[in-house]
Amino acid sequence: MFNYVIRRLLYSVPILLGVIALTFLLFNVLQTPEAAAAMAIGSKAPQQAREAWIKSRGLDRPKTEQFVKHVKNLATFQFGTSWKTGRELNEVFRQGAGPSLLITLPGFLAGLLGGVGLALYQVYVRKSLLDRSITLFAVALMSVPTVVYIFFLQAVGALMLNYFPASGFDWRGWETAKFVALPIIVMAIVNLGSDVRLYRTIFMEEINQDYVRTALAKGLSSGVVLGKHVLKNGLIALITLTVATLPRLIMGSLLIENFFGIPGLGNLLVMAIGTSDQPVVLACTYLGSLLYIGGLILTDVCYALADPRIRLS
Repeated sequence: MFNYVIRRLLYSVPILLGVIALTFLLFNVLQTPEAAAAMAIGSKAPQQAREAWIKSRGLDRPKTEQFVKHVKNLATFQFGTSWKTGRELNEVFRQGAGPSLLITLPGFLAGLLGGVGLALYQVYVRKSLLDRSITLFAVALMSVPTVVYIFFLQAVGALMLNYFPASGFDWRGWETAKFVALPIIVMAIVNLGSDVRLYRTIFMEEINQDYVRTALAKGLSSGVVLGKHVLKNGLIALITLTVATLPRLIMGSLLIENFFGIPGLGNLLVMAIGTSDQPVVLACTYLGSLLYIGGLILTDVCYALADPRIRLS
């Protein structure tokens, strides 16, 4: 397995170089330094100020030299400073990772446990009125846009109950839970409907297998068969669906963080796109690519751990 992981890491180098080259082409070749300066300091800034800004950031240097320096900085995780705030991006990312994980990780775990639990219960009461009712509930959840959940919870939790803040974030020990409670609820239910429908399909395929009939014939209860056999044999599909979401957990949820005013990485990226803060966008794209590749490798490793019949080669 160790050799396999090393090979996958080596295979990932060309992919990362391709991502870096593509983003560099979009921001540093197709976009002129004058246009970048106009977006950063304003189109009404004096020509001398724009020229000084371009020179201070090395945008007047040859493109090849800029690209080599860009690759070197990303490889050593030296992301530079923000064009808008002047803050070091390494510090900004460290500060933003905490709020993002505080929302996405509990929301992801709650959504996963809720989706798997409801899907298993549907299989347990399959073809019944309760099964159809849960399916209808899941379809209803799928039909509601994320912003509707956000506005509804803000209206109920913040305006009507006046208990949760509508937006904002602050580290206050246990009081911090008030700031992240509503975003966690949205994070948990936004994909719950589709997850329940998908997990039910996976478990329904397993429930019709011969090993399930054999286990039931030996006298095992339906609950034991579902929890011990069906869930275990459905792990491959669950791993594929869940591990691939790890980059989103770390990078944060763009929409949720932005609407709730959470100073996480997702909100940082949204603001950077809106203000044309090029270093932030490039750094977030690079980190997202790294996390996605790491998620794919972790998925393959989890396959082997979940099913001993799988061999990585």
